[in-house]
Amino acid sequence: MGGAFTETLPPAMRVAALVQAAILAIAAIVVLSKAGLLFPAWQSFASAAAAWFVVPLSALATVLNVMTRSKRERTVWAPVSLLLLATSLIVAFG
Repeated sequence: MGGAFTETLPPAMRVAALVQAAILAIAAIVVLSKAGLLFPAWQSFASAAAAWFVVPLSALATVLNVMTRSKRERTVWAPVSLLLLATSLIVAFG
């Protein structure tokens, strides 16, 4: 959240964080299923289109994590999101 809140998140930001967590969980399930590492029966669901949906999502996360004003978030989450982008590209092309 850009380091804007040093203490507890306000209710609206808590909801936003939960939505972000749900989106990331779905993206992880899609990529892991497409790679054959999780829920092998879901490989048809995790088609190329679904895997390619994760790529721009990961790219956006990377850009936003690089742009954040919070040094701690940038230090931790920029490399993590870049790794997610790289792995989602490998699986999407795979």
